[in-house]
Amino acid sequence: MPRPKPPYAQAFRDQMVELVRSGRTPSALSKEFGCHTTSILSWVRQAGGAGATALPASAAALNAKERQELIELRRKLRQVQMELDILAKATAWFAGNGLTPTPR
Repeated sequence: MPRPKPPYAQAFRDQMVELVRSGRTPSALSKEFGCHTTSILSWVRQAGGAGATALPASAAALNAKERQELIELRRKLRQVQMELDILAKATAWFAGNGLTPTPR
């Protein structure tokens, strides 16, 4: 059975958190330093603060109003996509049967 790796030093973890907060992506850091992406993400989450979402510092966190608007816009997008799918299927059905929809 392989022996588990020893835990990463706290200084290394802190350095990874700071790099994520400065705008580096966890996946790029994992490739560069040889640790797993999920480890970096958990370190950032544990550290809390501005980088807790593992987003670059330039991406501002959403406030409650913006988050609600985002949820509403996603809901509307799903509805519009569903309507487009229905229209595409109806168009294909009419084209397959040689029929054309009658204009009002």
